[in-house]
Amino acid sequence: MANVIGYNRKLANILRKNGLVDEAQFTPLVEKASKENQLLAKLVVEGELIDEQTLLGLVSEDSGVPALDLDKIKVDLEELKLLNKGNDLITEDSAKAGMNIPLAMIGDYLTLAVANPYDVILMDNLKLQFGRQIMPVLSTERAILKAIDSAFHAAEKEVAAMMEEMPVDDDLNLEDAKQEEKEDEKKSDGDLGSMGDDSPAVKIVKQIFSRALKTGASDIHIEPCEKRTRVRLRIDGMLTEAFPNLPKKLERAICSRIKIMTDTMNIAERGKPQDGRIQISMEGKKCDVRVNSLPLVYGEKICMRILAKGNLKDMKEIGLEPRVYEILNRGLSLPQGMVLVTGPTGSGKSTTLYSCLKTVMNPEENVNTVEDPVEYELEGINQCHVNPKRGLSFASALRALLRQDPDTIMIGEIRDQETIEIAVKAALTGHLVLSTLHTNDAPSTITRIIDMGIEPLMVASTVSVVLSQRLGRRLCANCKVPMPKEEIPGREECLKLGFTPEEIEGLKLMKAVGCSLCNNGYKGRFALIECMEMNNDIRRVIIAGGSDIEIRKIALETGMISLRRAGLLNCLRGVTSIEDVIAQTVGDETAAEEALKKDKAKNDADPTSTTVQAIPA
Repeated sequence: MANVIGYNRKLANILRKNGLVDEAQFTPLVEKASKENQLLAKLVVEGELIDEQTLLGLVSEDSGVPALDLDKIKVDLEELKLLNKGNDLITEDSAKAGMNIPLAMIGDYLTLAVANPYDVILMDNLKLQFGRQIMPVLSTERAILKAIDSAFHAAEKEVAAMMEEMPVDDDLNLEDAKQEEKEDEKKSDGDLGSMGDDSPAVKIVKQIFSRALKTGASDIHIEPCEKRTRVRLRIDGMLTEAFPNLPKKLERAICSRIKIMTDTMNIAERGKPQDGRIQISMEGKKCDVRVNSLPLVYGEKICMRILAKGNLKDMKEIGLEPRVYEILNRGLSLPQGMVLVTGPTGSGKSTTLYSCLKTVMNPEENVNTVEDPVEYELEGINQCHVNPKRGLSFASALRALLRQDPDTIMIGEIRDQETIEIAVKAALTGHLVLSTLHTNDAPSTITRIIDMGIEPLMVASTVSVVLSQRLGRRLCANCKVPMPKEEIPGREECLKLGFTPEEIEGLKLMKAVGCSLCNNGYKGRFALIECMEMNNDIRRVIIAGGSDIEIRKIALETGMISLRRAGLLNCLRGVTSIEDVIAQTVGDETAAEEALKKDKAKNDADPTSTTVQAIPA
């Protein structure tokens, strides 16, 4: 530790001044500390010249730094890592070298336990390293080393404790697995809290699910590496390491345990992808887990999507813009036509579709779905689970469904030409069809359908509403703060982003900070939705063979709310940050150029109008 000599001199003066040591015993310890470059505090406590609490009190009083009993504090470096934008604050070596360890972080302040409160040079270096104001608290070398060991090796100790009872041969063979599967079948509904198996794999799987449910994770990734097994959780759209260093030899046992919990996966098959489903409950929360396995270079990766039934909401609760809600409601009230939701995997398309289904569902309507797999089971809806292995594809299921006197049909995903042809014919013959597609935005959905072989006239006649969706991150209500005016983009940049001149005047935005209640300043997600309603102008462009750029231009002119615009409106409300909106959406360059031209023309016509670059907060 740096500046040991200065600290030892200070401490020796304090102890002699208060008459707390016998000089005959004390002098040899002072000489030993100087010769071996050790902290004198450690030697006087080990030599029983003074107890640890008294020593802390004396140094705290002299330095003005409050003392803390570190033995009663649990240091969570993973939480601090989340608050520090996913970056490690400190390494184990640097913590031991400086004899300090971070304890908590709120905004720009970092609480740091230190053994030497007099080392101002170290404090200044740490302030520069962390980029935060340091709030030191006093502890002892023994307590800090113990906290460092506990914080940096918590996962290893946890796993080591689990593995004490694990047999030398940890591979699960087929016979053992089948026997365990039979025992599992006797259990009620896969309640994790009632599992009686004490093997390490079961314990770890139980902890993985427990942490995922407590943190509100949407996906679990169990990934085999060369020398370890890594578990990551997707929380609020960002992957976070939950168990980064599980032993490699546990990988097969964990995968086998998860496969046993599913209804269809074969634990003996590790060479090809498999799909399965688990129903779990913990602490009163019930949810379905969709499981997929994929063979990789170093083993088998398991990815699980958590489908919590509590996530299903009515359309009013999704947080749609008033105009989007009005357009969508109008499309769902039509007796026929297609309502399409587009976006990448994990953007909440299925949740939005189910919210639409809840709106149209009533005893007088025959509502049917064709899905792969059925994600949410809803009472009152006829749901069909596609199974290609048995010859039940989307196309064959739809053909059969059209003979079932349907009113509304929801197709989980349109993947091929045959499915889109049947869906279009169903929409033309008096059925309301809801489905999803993988496209980047709402206008490009039209060209995608045409590329799949549907005539432009048919597309223009059947499509009623197209939504394009992303999930934005919601700012934590506990720690979000107004963005300082010097950080707000200038007028020209704001116009390029998509703000209107009226919104720029007196623009106020919020920024993420980070606290113990959130994930790096964000907590929860909300839907960003681009909504395009079919009208005669758009139909003319489609029939004339117009590109998605032309369709987008007409749609914006006739009132379409783009993804970027939806994000900016939520920025103005303080729901999210401008950084997250920029990360989740693409700006409209044409619209930005037009806005800049109009603003420049206005300024040229009225020289007294403001053109300041820094917008007041």
